[in-house]
Amino acid sequence: MTELHDLKLQEKKELEQREEKTVPGTYYSPYTDIYESADALTVVMEIPGVSKDTIDIRLDKDELTVNAEINTQNYSDFQPVYTEYNIGHFSRSFILNSKVDRERIEAHVADGVLTLTLPKAEEAKPRRISIN
Repeated sequence: MTELHDLKLQEKKELEQREEKTVPGTYYSPYTDIYESADALTVVMEIPGVSKDTIDIRLDKDELTVNAEINTQNYSDFQPVYTEYNIGHFSRSFILNSKVDRERIEAHVADGVLTLTLPKAEEAKPRRISIN
């Protein structure tokens, strides 16, 4: 059996802020996977401890930004003995190309996972070319 002090842990990556945030606290870059199908890109983002009403998703020109705030008061009475889960807010931005249909972007959150569906624009979808 491995001893606790022998374990190598992957820490959450603290976000390097380009601008000042108006909400105090530490921000982390959430673990994110991006999948592609013929019809869409799917972004799957881990945001544990975040409630739906504190998630802010914005599209400004080509930049899609997700901010998710955690209620740190829920953790104020805890005295950590061992921790791998750092408490803090989440923020992540992506630059979208012209292949994404911006009007049809959808978001869904369940069990601490945010899923964004970025449908492809019709001209970006693969199609078969017929021979004349």
